[in-house]
Amino acid sequence: MSILITGSTGKFGKNSIEFLLSNGVDPKSIIALVRDESKGKQFQDKGLNFRIGDYSNEESLVKEFDGIEKLLFISSSDIENRIDHHNNVIKAAKQVGSIKHLVYTSFLRKEEVEKSGNSSIDFVGKPHIFAEELIEKSGINYTILQNILYTDFLTEFFFGEKVLENGIFFPAGNGIGNYATRKDMAEAAVNILLDENQQNHLNKKYIISNEESSSFEDAAKILSEISGKTISYTSPDVATFENTLTGFGVPQVYIQLSVAFGLAIQNNEFNILKTDLSTLLKRKPTTLKQFLFDTYQ
Repeated sequence: MSILITGSTGKFGKNSIEFLLSNGVDPKSIIALVRDESKGKQFQDKGLNFRIGDYSNEESLVKEFDGIEKLLFISSSDIENRIDHHNNVIKAAKQVGSIKHLVYTSFLRKEEVEKSGNSSIDFVGKPHIFAEELIEKSGINYTILQNILYTDFLTEFFFGEKVLENGIFFPAGNGIGNYATRKDMAEAAVNILLDENQQNHLNKKYIISNEESSSFEDAAKILSEISGKTISYTSPDVATFENTLTGFGVPQVYIQLSVAFGLAIQNNEFNILKTDLSTLLKRKPTTLKQFLFDTYQ
């Protein structure tokens, strides 16, 4: 059995590889796809194989997918070129003919919001919709993981590095979300790849979210408990948020992304109670409180 992980140098990819190894998978059967040879050494040191391929180069992908039986396709992080990247990966996977199971990390959308076309994060969802449709038409057995917003994004992008000093300043309003951790999602993906009853997962879509719903006010209370002092949560209007971050020299691209996600959270677009994650993990997903304690304590 050969398993290839795309996006292997990213956090999701690395987490997935660690879960494969901890489950006793022979390192030699794990192939990490990297963009250049220098990035492959970290996997070689662990006994893994690596291949060099680029989402923007379909021919390179056809070559490196040859002989692969299982493919964990981690979606492209390049927002501008994501549709082209996804198209190249899926076309290459179809062309090689050896792939028996493709697991794709998609993005969870609320059906009513998707139909309305009024989401501030349409630009995030559309490339995933495109990819899902291509995969379904490809003839390859697939599992699509419709992943909710990572809990990790709250701490990595939304809270700021000095959240325990300055509090949370983010335009999320009173919105609530069922955020799930990147590690839980990677573990679920690996569990699917390694399940002896593969037929149970073929040509299915899974909703990957948390059982609990949390607000940024909830996060502030947890951070207060961790730090032993009151951590405030301020949800500014968009203009104030933009002006404040501009004053700190934050790039406009990052500011606009933050606003888009803030408005989506306000609109409760990540408040999706149904989830398959607990079943795939065979346990309850990591709570916001567990994650924040692990991150900050």
